[in-house]
Amino acid sequence: MTIQQRNKKSKVNKTFLRLIYLMAILMLIAVYLGKNYYDRIYAPNVVVSEGNELFYISSGSDLEDVFVALEDGGYLKDTKGFKWVAELKQYNTVKPGRYRIKDGWTNNKLVNTLRSGDQTAVKVTFNNIRTLPELAGKVSQYLECDSTELINALNSETAFKNSGFNKATAPAMFIPNTYELWWNTSPENFIKRMHKEYKKFWSDKRLAQAEKAKLTPVEVSTLAAIVDEETIKHDEKPKVAGLYINRLNKNIKLQADPTVKYALGDFSIQRVLSKDLKIKSPYNTYIHAGLPPGPIRIPSVSGIDAVLNYAQHDYLYMCAKEDFSGYHNFAKTLKQHNVNARKFRRALNKNKIYR
Repeated sequence: MTIQQRNKKSKVNKTFLRLIYLMAILMLIAVYLGKNYYDRIYAPNVVVSEGNELFYISSGSDLEDVFVALEDGGYLKDTKGFKWVAELKQYNTVKPGRYRIKDGWTNNKLVNTLRSGDQTAVKVTFNNIRTLPELAGKVSQYLECDSTELINALNSETAFKNSGFNKATAPAMFIPNTYELWWNTSPENFIKRMHKEYKKFWSDKRLAQAEKAKLTPVEVSTLAAIVDEETIKHDEKPKVAGLYINRLNKNIKLQADPTVKYALGDFSIQRVLSKDLKIKSPYNTYIHAGLPPGPIRIPSVSGIDAVLNYAQHDYLYMCAKEDFSGYHNFAKTLKQHNVNARKFRRALNKNKIYR
């Protein structure tokens, strides 16, 4: 082999080695970039401490607000990596809500959850609520909207326009229960949801029972509210409801003390005085015959069912028992009722209860 041939072969070998080295370097770079790419997308990046599982995105937030909230909340090991994945997956539209996230999630999982709006519902419970302002205060503890926003909506006639209710009958629409709602449910959508639940509550069976009692669903709720205020004893509610059904059927004024308390604006009154019975109000059933314009409170389900399943008897009068047990003495005649009333007045005087 000539020197020229050896030199040529040497040059070929060196070129080949350079190509191998270059390919090796490119492969290492590719592996590095691939691993970096994979890690940013699929490696665990979410950190969630105990009690910090819920992540909230307020209405009106933009993408930068989400980034800041995640970073300030300590949810991310690598914020830049998350932003990179968010851009890669075109997470541009922010969907407000309440999201339950888990420790060890990947950027991919977190982006997918937030981008899809896959939020966790809130269980909203309300019962034993008298007024709409009380309802607003209770519900706002669960939702994004504050009590002022909610009460403004509940006080608006237009909010109930499409549901067939007005300001007086509105308390009948809210059926006490536990409901699953989105955290960012607006006051208007809350009212719409409650109307939907109201229609669901009034099943064919309940509607038939109301018709049999010669009452509309709203009238049932109006009477149920009075029953709820008359007695805290569930086993006595059907009996109380039957008494008022008897009075309605005989066109006798209900003369229900709770309606007077409502007219006075004070349910804490323990003793209704004679002067109270003369208060001018459409809710005063000592002056006006029939049911009041609407429920004096948000009725309970037990109160509604007590009216629908009222006890059939001949009682027309009732008075709280003198032993303050919470139960009542019932009477068929005014003479017997007056005897019961005197017993209760003596008990009030003995215990120095004058109001």
